[in-house]
Amino acid sequence: MTLLLLSTADTDLLAARAVPDPALPIRLANPARVDEVDLDDVAIVVVRLLGGPRAWDGFDALLADAKARRIPVVAVGGEGVDAELTAASTVPAGVVADAAAYLREGGSANLRELVAFLSDTVLLTGHGFAPPQVLPAHGVRPHRPHDPSRPTVGVVYYRAHELSGNTSFVDVLCDALHDAGANALPVFAASLRPDGDGALPVVDELLAGKVDVLVVTVLASGGSNASDAEGWDASALTALDVPVLQALCVTSSRTEWADSDAGLAPIDAAMQVAIPEFDGRLITVPFSFKEMSADGVPVYVADPERAARVAGIAVGHARLRHVPNTEKKLALVLSSYPTKHSRVGNAVGLDTPASAVRLLQAMRAVGYDVGQFPEDGDELVHTLIAAGGHDVEWLTEQQLQAAVARVPLADYRRWFDALEPSLRASMLEHWGEPPGSLYVDGEDIVLAALQYGNVVLMIQPPRGFGENPIAIYHDPDLPPSHHYLAAYRWLVEDFGAHAVVHLGKHGTLEWLPGRGLGLGADDAPDAVLGDLPLFYPFIVNDPGEGTQAKRRAHATVVDHLVPPMARAESYDEMAQLEQLLDEYAQVQAMDPAKLPTIRGQIWDLITAAQLHHDLHVSETPSDEEFDDFLLHVDGYLCEVKDVLIRDGLHVLGLPPAGEAQVDLVLGVLRAQQTWGGTAGALPGLRRALGAAYDLVEDDRRQADQLEAMARRLVAAVDVKGWDAAAVPAIVRDVLDRSDLTEVEAVLRFACDEVVPRLARTTDEIDNLLHGL
Repeated sequence: MTLLLLSTADTDLLAARAVPDPALPIRLANPARVDEVDLDDVAIVVVRLLGGPRAWDGFDALLADAKARRIPVVAVGGEGVDAELTAASTVPAGVVADAAAYLREGGSANLRELVAFLSDTVLLTGHGFAPPQVLPAHGVRPHRPHDPSRPTVGVVYYRAHELSGNTSFVDVLCDALHDAGANALPVFAASLRPDGDGALPVVDELLAGKVDVLVVTVLASGGSNASDAEGWDASALTALDVPVLQALCVTSSRTEWADSDAGLAPIDAAMQVAIPEFDGRLITVPFSFKEMSADGVPVYVADPERAARVAGIAVGHARLRHVPNTEKKLALVLSSYPTKHSRVGNAVGLDTPASAVRLLQAMRAVGYDVGQFPEDGDELVHTLIAAGGHDVEWLTEQQLQAAVARVPLADYRRWFDALEPSLRASMLEHWGEPPGSLYVDGEDIVLAALQYGNVVLMIQPPRGFGENPIAIYHDPDLPPSHHYLAAYRWLVEDFGAHAVVHLGKHGTLEWLPGRGLGLGADDAPDAVLGDLPLFYPFIVNDPGEGTQAKRRAHATVVDHLVPPMARAESYDEMAQLEQLLDEYAQVQAMDPAKLPTIRGQIWDLITAAQLHHDLHVSETPSDEEFDDFLLHVDGYLCEVKDVLIRDGLHVLGLPPAGEAQVDLVLGVLRAQQTWGGTAGALPGLRRALGAAYDLVEDDRRQADQLEAMARRLVAAVDVKGWDAAAVPAIVRDVLDRSDLTEVEAVLRFACDEVVPRLARTTDEIDNLLHGL
């Protein structure tokens, strides 16, 4: 007779496998990996389901089969006693609770006593058993002696791995950290979720003040009970004030991962990437895989090469804390999309030349050696272009010959030969033998860059060439050119950069070919960037593409504000059309005989401006249909003129001021607000005004009235310095009413929340420097 242990926690199975001389022989299985459970020769079934009964579709069938065979079932959850599972068990609740305690404490010794406990209490055998042994909730795994001259990287892994002896993958990672030049401090813990008081003892007792970087293999600290941003608590990790890197221990085998274009299975993408990102963790690469042993129990097996990549990224970040600013070497990379001089520094919503100047000035203020750089954005970018850019229509032989940043063929050949064979072969197929034909002076690969002290200002290498270079930029199969690879390898190997800053979306490195997530050495972004820490100021309203940079280029994203926004208003044909619609309304009421003439003018203007395509009308509406058609036109004009459009570019670290601030605050106050300490949601400002004046936003003329009133109010509050106490008097002065409590509440929200947050736009540069 045997005890069958079914657990969705593989560490339970690993610990049970090592149990010496159990009271009953133990059969093991993870129910997620078996099609059918065989209950022949089973005396007791123990089921542990992380996530409750819904974690396994076959649970009900098991219960029915066990009941038919009169086999006792003990069912427990991942955190211990689960009410649903206890109710489903066929042994007394006290037995379930005690069994859960053995499993919760874990380890082979406790599992041995669990078997004896169940054998005695359920089967009445009389072996004798010890109570659950309470084991440390967290602790340090000995590694190598601490070297105070090295940075220290903490490695956090699950307590269950320590208790089950499944720690070889941790040892491989720690050895890689040592080889990369750091001390490894391996620490085990049940989780990184804070307790009810917000404390996290493993951090407070073992990590605080002792690590420069934290590498974690456990899940998010916010926890599954945090259903929204307000309930998420990563404060204990935040208090460490160090980069937190997620090292991926995937649930697939290495072969399955290597053969996958996606890289990670959906469960790994969710649990090990998407959710940990809510903690602000930086995503690295898979370094541990689950390989199935002969008895069906998976074992964590580390890949030394991928472990070395995790270690290299971690040590790169750790060193940033120890290299003095005076010695720190940085690269500022400007995108160029497409490859034209007119597009150098092109980024979405960001004035990158002006931002580069502000960043260089801020770096100089905190001790960086930034040399003598042009202190005007236009001059800076023109200087960079004059030194030789990538626009082949203007690039001269003299510029190629004079370029300072260059890669000799022998150096490049050494870097190229170190690539994975499949990537090498792809590059040779598309770009020929090194050094290729792009931006080559003799046998040197030439880079478009300037050096100011310890800072290199570089134009990101072109992604593609040919008849349609814009389309090629996002070609999922086109490998980087020799020139592209040489540029990033030169930054590390020759210039000695400690970090690189991609100044603004939209760069191309994160879009290079390879797996979508969980990159390998044969994936182009990994091969190009290597271990180099990447910092990426990125527009805040495009989390999708920012996530791409985080997940495929281990980027530290520093969000920046959207550009100044303004209401589109009417212009040209739109303004003329509005005027005709107003005339039509007047004529309809006063002189209907003139209607056909104005109808003709309206239709001619609509077709001349090609607006009939937007309105999905192909022929002139009949007289009977025309009034309904004009309602459609009126709604279209209302929607178009009310759209918020960019009114310039944002400069990194520069808060909006004057009219730009008024426009942006007006834009924010259009939306319903649910934060700011208010009791319940606040309506948008125009909606609050509409409720007070019986006006609606989807009527063009009434929407214009509401917009005008809202602008007068916000401009008046701006004049008063955004003083919330002055709001009631401002509303009375502007609107001559004192009963607009909801309008006042929205304006106070702007004073207390919106404008102070906009004022903290300076954090963009402060946080970037802090990251560096």
